[in-house]
Amino acid sequence: MASYVVMLPPGGSPEQRLEQAVFLRDGFSWLGLIVPPLWLLWHRLWLEVILAFLAMAAFSGVGEAVSLPVVGGLLGLLVSLYVGLEGQAMRVAALRRRGWQDWGVVEADRADTADLRYSLAATEETVATAPAVTIVPASSAVPRVTQDTLGLVSYPQRP
Repeated sequence: MASYVVMLPPGGSPEQRLEQAVFLRDGFSWLGLIVPPLWLLWHRLWLEVILAFLAMAAFSGVGEAVSLPVVGGLLGLLVSLYVGLEGQAMRVAALRRRGWQDWGVVEADRADTADLRYSLAATEETVATAPAVTIVPASSAVPRVTQDTLGLVSYPQRP
């Protein structure tokens, strides 16, 4: 079963923030492994794209410097592997830098199931934080009637 990190946007009312939550699947990213720069661009991780390009260029330069271009390619594969393994964590870190907050982690098979479990947990959380209702006992709320009564009608007592 996969786990999804739930991130809440900055600002707004608590109800709006709960409705605009983003679910990020925590796990390996195959597209991040195959095409790391495109995957990073797709998720708007600008700083990470620049660092990945610089690392791949540096590794390629090292491979050319030692006259073994295969070494440069294999070292570039390390960048791809890192993006595949840690890509989702980079997305979470980028959202945190933008002011988003962690709500928690939801375990589910698919994103729609994670959304359902999150919605149920969020409503339970809002119900639990709602102000407590004070219950007044009926004996103290209604004055006692000393006359005989039958239903809502009171009858005078006989002398």
